[in-house]
Amino acid sequence: MSSAHEQGYLSAEAKGGLVLIAATILALVAANSPWASAYQAALDLPMAISAGTLSLDKPLILWVNDGLMALFFLLVGLELKAEMLEGRLRDPHAVLMPGLAALGGMVVPALIYLTVTQGTGATAGWAIPAATDIAFALGVLALAGPGLPVGLRSFLLTMAILDDLGAILIIALFYGHDLHMGYLVAALAPVGALLVLARMKAFSLGLAMVLGVILWLLVLKSGIHATVAGVVMAFCIPLKDKAGGSVLHRLTDALQPWVAYFIVPLFALVNAGLPLGNLGLAGNGGQIALGVGLGLVFGKFVGIMGASGALVLLGLGRLPEGMRWPHMAAASLLAGIGFTMSLFIGGLAFAEGDAMNAVRFGVLVASVVAATAGLLVLRNLSGKAHRGAL
Repeated sequence: MSSAHEQGYLSAEAKGGLVLIAATILALVAANSPWASAYQAALDLPMAISAGTLSLDKPLILWVNDGLMALFFLLVGLELKAEMLEGRLRDPHAVLMPGLAALGGMVVPALIYLTVTQGTGATAGWAIPAATDIAFALGVLALAGPGLPVGLRSFLLTMAILDDLGAILIIALFYGHDLHMGYLVAALAPVGALLVLARMKAFSLGLAMVLGVILWLLVLKSGIHATVAGVVMAFCIPLKDKAGGSVLHRLTDALQPWVAYFIVPLFALVNAGLPLGNLGLAGNGGQIALGVGLGLVFGKFVGIMGASGALVLLGLGRLPEGMRWPHMAAASLLAGIGFTMSLFIGGLAFAEGDAMNAVRFGVLVASVVAATAGLLVLRNLSGKAHRGAL
């Protein structure tokens, strides 16, 4: 990713994070207002698409979570492929520190969640605190002020991208249901067609979108979560076409504003509405919320700091350029903002009800705590850097 392109990406992600915060506040207000029943009715509004004897009937919330979020995962996949081909993920040495930090920041939170919820029957949510919300984290980073090292943003971005890759693998491997091999085999046809088009460099984005919709439908019917289709499609998009133009970057640039300013905020609007009069903390709910909260705030911090510290102590790595351990601590805290991916995985692990409300409570509280703590540390570091420059 070029420097100019990266700056544009970071700016869009940061602004998208601010829109995401606004959408979250709106969802909380709607769920606790006199119009709460209308808000819930809108989420449950049935919507169907029919063609002959074929029909796809889902409530509005699932059209957002299963449908529009496939575009979010398509964008994540495109960013991953770009980083692997021409960006920071191309150099194994540059990936080592953020890669192991991301791994530590996924394993430790999952272990904390499993420990807290042991014996409750709620262990299906083990991956909820393993995810980081890159838009939210970069949005908070943008509020921290000047004077922070470029290496901090680069480290946080790389770690969050690898974290997204881990979350995608977890969703594909652990959150499918009732696998139907016929549909899965049939899904190879649009994938093959996309790969042939890419090989021939005769790539049409319009045709690719049609094949992508077919792929999404087949993956949805196969029992693997439909959003995985977005990632599979992304890796079929070629870097360049016959004319030498970048198909991958063109599609990324077209999708990015829609995802940042519409799809992810809409996801928050339909998923973050926690009724404060019914937090779902009775029974197992309290342990679910505690497991999610401790996993995100404490688990992310310990996992990332521990993995990074071990690498440095063993002489296998060093802190990114310009960063000191307080910067690493701030990045570890910001990684505890799990929001979008945590709520998404929570929706796969639990049905609507007390368990999901407990997830919402844990994610929201942890994200606020992590964002506030990370911002305070960053503001302090930014202020010191500014005073030192005078």
